[in-house]
Amino acid sequence: MALAIDETLAQADILDIKRMIPHRYPMLLVDRMVNIVPGKSGVGLKNVTANEPHFDGHFPARPVMPGVLVVEAMAQAAAVIVIKTLDLIDHDLLVYFMSIEEARFRQPVVPGDVLELHVEILRRRGKVWKFRADGKVGDTLCAEAIFTAMIVEPKG
Repeated sequence: MALAIDETLAQADILDIKRMIPHRYPMLLVDRMVNIVPGKSGVGLKNVTANEPHFDGHFPARPVMPGVLVVEAMAQAAAVIVIKTLDLIDHDLLVYFMSIEEARFRQPVVPGDVLELHVEILRRRGKVWKFRADGKVGDTLCAEAIFTAMIVEPKG
């Protein structure tokens, strides 16, 4: 079943995402954001392709997206939601992991998949935010995690 996109909710294309977070290829892991409810939730989309560099070694005969990159993609989607919530586009803010809890990997994510990153804000206190995220391909839950991150202004 395909993700239902609510056109009335906020969205962000790849150009918007690049204005919100500093990641670039090969570490930019969110292609699009949909169904963004500032201060609450959003869904990131990652088109998984065979030409990504990690597939050369993980695992060449049977490529699987590394779990740590799935969690990183969740965090990038969360960062976009934070920047959208605070209306701080083009402010060059960084969002750093502080903790990752309850990470579970249930099904592999492989080339050809569209990984949906369903992110919900659990709480925020000042510069510290806590999230819950599910990584899904269609209706299949592939990964889940709870993580905490901090907003940081880069020095220099």
